[in-house]
Amino acid sequence: MRSRYSAFVARDDDYLLRSWHPRTRPPRVELDPELRWTGLHVMRTTGGSLLHTEGTVEFQADYRVGRQRGSLHEHSRFVRHDGAWVYLDAITTS
Repeated sequence: MRSRYSAFVARDDDYLLRSWHPRTRPPRVELDPELRWTGLHVMRTTGGSLLHTEGTVEFQADYRVGRQRGSLHEHSRFVRHDGAWVYLDAITTS
């Protein structure tokens, strides 16, 4: 999770695509050139150890676009794929 956040900060779309599960990965990532990520707060995790094949991360990522500030709150699911942890999808809550 932290490496993907760093990739968003660094605008490394190649890494974002490589760390995305092939089943849910988009053909390309279009990053907003005006958006600047300013902080990551991991609130909760499940799984994710050496013995697990999946895990979740609930986080808040803060950003700025011009003078406007905002945040993205997501509960993400990660799975092991070919031995590496990859982003699968966001868990929707009702």
